[in-house]
Amino acid sequence: MKSPHRQRRLLAFVLSALLLASLPARAIDTLYLYNWNNYISEDTVQRFEAHCKCRLKQDYYSDNEEMLAKLEAGAVGYDVLVPTGNAVESLVRRKALREIDKAKLPNLRNVKREFLDTWFDPGNRHSVPYATSVTLLGFNIDKMKELDLPTDSWALIFEPQHLKKLKGRVTVLNSQRELMAAAMKYLGYSVQDHDPAKWEQAKRLILRAKPWWTAFSNSTYIKDLAIGTIWVAHGYSNDMFRAQQDAAAAKRPFQIGFATPKEGAVLAVDNFVLHKTGRRPDLAHQFIDFMLEGENAADVSNLIGAGNPNAAATAHIRPEIAANPGIFPPPAELQRLEMLRDFDPKLRRSLSRMWTEIKVR
Repeated sequence: MKSPHRQRRLLAFVLSALLLASLPARAIDTLYLYNWNNYISEDTVQRFEAHCKCRLKQDYYSDNEEMLAKLEAGAVGYDVLVPTGNAVESLVRRKALREIDKAKLPNLRNVKREFLDTWFDPGNRHSVPYATSVTLLGFNIDKMKELDLPTDSWALIFEPQHLKKLKGRVTVLNSQRELMAAAMKYLGYSVQDHDPAKWEQAKRLILRAKPWWTAFSNSTYIKDLAIGTIWVAHGYSNDMFRAQQDAAAAKRPFQIGFATPKEGAVLAVDNFVLHKTGRRPDLAHQFIDFMLEGENAADVSNLIGAGNPNAAATAHIRPEIAANPGIFPPPAELQRLEMLRDFDPKLRRSLSRMWTEIKVR
């Protein structure tokens, strides 16, 4: 039989254990990132977590409109977002962002001057450039040579004389702004033009070419190019890089190439920004400065073939990627590239009506 003294000690021990078990565990510091899919490698995530002694949790979106819609619907708690320039402009206008504390970003000096102080965020009060892409043409090199087709012009997807050789083998982006921008560039207009009559011409050009196209696609063209189902795709440079790599890895009997049309194209600059509902702006600044270090900044180029606005990253980027003009346009070509901008409500409604007509006809 146990003594009362031992029983009291045992009871005290049990009560103490129960009390400790009921206390909340110490929360691990967590940074919440809303990001494009596959934009940071797992190795880099692990290095950052070790660096900050915290956890990085990511949610993903497939385009800026999805991200903006989710935030507009009330999503809160994201510390860092990675929007493209026109989406940054929209977020700034909505007063949805915190200002950047540049004193906490010593590695901001690594960003190339031409990517700073942009129209969408003068003075970089709210954004830090991270990666770039060009909306261009990807193609089956062997088929283009066999059919004697030009790969340096938007004519490849808009002119019936070329399309009749490609019927059933062409996809274009399922994006109002991107597809209509390609048509505008081919017509010799700016993608930032506000004249509805010019956009009407772009709509008619698209409708003339549409019967020859296989599909409107934002993602399947990567696989379809890589396996040879399609021969030409209108899409993003980093996606074309992936298709090229996939075809090579599978030892396909053809090669995938990609090039920026001579008429010009759309340049996208994705940026780190701090959402005003984020709870850890301190960790957010740590993360951005970490990603501005050369080796970490190079990650997105080596991982998915994205362009890079970070000068310190160059030495860490694989030479075949750094030398690819479709990923890193040379200065003369860079001058022919334009960023998409937000339009006034009247023109947005007009373009929306045109896009509906394009899709239903």
